[in-house]
Amino acid sequence: MYRKSMNQVTRKKASTWESAGASDLFHSITRSCPGLLTGAIASMKSVKYLLFCCVLLQAEPALSEQVYFSKESFLQLAFPASEPKSGVIWLTSQRKQVAKELLGHSPAELRVRYWSLNDRSAWILDKVGKEQPITIGVIIENDEVQQVEILVYRESRGGEVRHGFFKQQFVGAQLINNIDLDRNIDGISGATLSVNAVTTVTKWALYLHEQIF
Repeated sequence: MYRKSMNQVTRKKASTWESAGASDLFHSITRSCPGLLTGAIASMKSVKYLLFCCVLLQAEPALSEQVYFSKESFLQLAFPASEPKSGVIWLTSQRKQVAKELLGHSPAELRVRYWSLNDRSAWILDKVGKEQPITIGVIIENDEVQQVEILVYRESRGGEVRHGFFKQQFVGAQLINNIDLDRNIDGISGATLSVNAVTTVTKWALYLHEQIF
């Protein structure tokens, strides 16, 4: 019994000495190397900062998406008096060839939806600017552009294409030789790819309009 008690006391003292020794060693290291603890804390903060940046980068596409028109509000703008008729135009091999010249690539879809009433049509089309698709609405009547609107803009730069001073350039524009507008469209500094996307979609909408009327 006495030996057992002595062993317990010995183990307790050893544990106390070990704890005290570890504590003394920690304080000794931090006193002799004061920058060590500071560096470790700074490293932990750096890791947290990097993780925070990664979360922001993943969320950026959602944060940069700007919705200016829904499909319904755009169609109400295009046809304020009466409800339009919805239809589709099938992309034949000839139309796909024209699309390749206009868009720079063959369209993935087999058909394109549109809305029309009398000689007026409305188109909602997507075109990639720099990295993200821009949703663009084009209203056409009698083979002339009546209005161009940006429905959804997803790029981080180049959003100036939604402003009236730029969109107004397309009003009255017609298509010549299936691939060119009858006028030059002035660009915007820092938004070249977005300008090209809007111009290209306008040409494509004019071509499709001529195919159904």
